Amino acid sequence: MQQTIPNTIMLITYADCMGKNLKDLSSVLDKHLQGAIGGLHILPFFPSTADRGFAPTTYKEVDPAFGTWDDIKDLGSRYYLMYDYMINHLSSGSAIYQDFLEKKDHSKYKDFFIRYKNFWSKGEPSAHDLEIMYRRKEQPWIEATFADGTKEKLWTTFSDHQIDINQKSQAAWNFHTDNLRFLAAHGASIIRLDAVAYAAKREGTSCFFAEPEIWELLRRCRSILDQEGTLLLSEIHEQYFLEKRLEEHGYWTYDFQLPMLLLNAIYKGHTSYLKDWLRICPRTQFTTLDTHDGIGVVDARYLMPDEELLDTRRECLKRNPGVYEMYARAGMHMDLDKFDTYQINCTYYSACDADDDKYFLARAVQFFTPGIPQVYYVGMLAGRNDWDLYNKTKANRDINRHYYSTQEVAQEVERPIVRKLLALMRLRNTHPAFDGTFHLLPSDSHTLSIMWTKGVEYVSLHADFSTFQAGIVYSEAGTEKRFEG
Repeated sequence: MQQTIPNTIMLITYADCMGKNLKDLSSVLDKHLQGAIGGLHILPFFPSTADRGFAPTTYKEVDPAFGTWDDIKDLGSRYYLMYDYMINHLSSGSAIYQDFLEKKDHSKYKDFFIRYKNFWSKGEPSAHDLEIMYRRKEQPWIEATFADGTKEKLWTTFSDHQIDINQKSQAAWNFHTDNLRFLAAHGASIIRLDAVAYAAKREGTSCFFAEPEIWELLRRCRSILDQEGTLLLSEIHEQYFLEKRLEEHGYWTYDFQLPMLLLNAIYKGHTSYLKDWLRICPRTQFTTLDTHDGIGVVDARYLMPDEELLDTRRECLKRNPGVYEMYARAGMHMDLDKFDTYQINCTYYSACDADDDKYFLARAVQFFTPGIPQVYYVGMLAGRNDWDLYNKTKANRDINRHYYSTQEVAQEVERPIVRKLLALMRLRNTHPAFDGTFHLLPSDSHTLSIMWTKGVEYVSLHADFSTFQAGIVYSEAGTEKRFEG
């Protein structure tokens, strides 16, 4: 049976971004974040060759630069933990891939990866196959060179370091089963299947969320994790109807729709699209405003007219002109009239004009939205775009991946916006009404009113998107109090 996940806010962080390692992270949590955080999503902390941890060589080790399994166990004694599992791919530096390169068809892993000659009926994708394929890069393969000198194309959805796994392979499922059980036994309350929709491939489809392949893949993973009492969470960035499909099949989902809907309300001053989503959004979901990747755009498509969503993206880039220029320098010539970008690389605080009232309003709405809130570490500290880091690395996503020293964290938590945000997080974690019933109350076109009730307990939010004020009242010991932060 899956365990019950506490309805308390989860912090998303790298192992080395609030201090240098897991011990520093533990110290920061103890000193500054008591009561504000109930769970931790520690982004991949395994040995990896690329993509900031998302190209793991093994799941059985903690990268020594971060610490040990004892450090993870220590954090798990105080917080519920989420780990990433990259079901779509494995590192080119892994022992499995190296064995395959050395022995080729004599390797026990000969069918572990997706070999183009075996996947495509004609050995290669046709022009039509490539046209309909949901791709993250122009060339979704590498040409592997084997020890015998022969060469062969292998599927790589992401970087050349991340080799796609053949989900029809028994060797792959032995690997998945072993590692999922290992991670569950080593403290994972939740396993997040990263990029899982890309793992469900079939010729003649977009090779993204192919059905019935996706349901069989999720069923097999859930059957493994159910035995361990661990929750499965699918990470899928796409239109909302896929999240609704997951909900219909009994899976927890992500609310990647909320970030752009909220920015639309902040920029335009109207709340109709946001309200429509709150009426239908999955109730068993994790809500987000920001992640390590940025602010998703396509997730909110069809929840507002295309032109409205495109204009929200334009407005975000207008308010953060450096982001648009950054894309141009990287050779990404963004067409502002088309959905040609997967996400916006920008901190949510910067997207809100680094305006404390707008930002607090957005976070208040997130915390009152059905589901369990996740807060990215940069967002928790109301961080601006980090242009210094970007200028060093030239990696677009690094503007939202600041490395805070423990001293910096101590300074940042004293800022009024951060103190107010942490106070609201503590209220969200402790007030009993948030475990009760969600009510979307009548309100006019530029406001939003939400109430949670449980028995005689209640907590309510009135958000005004014309003044950017968030009024919060709640019950306590039979009296009504107003949140002042």
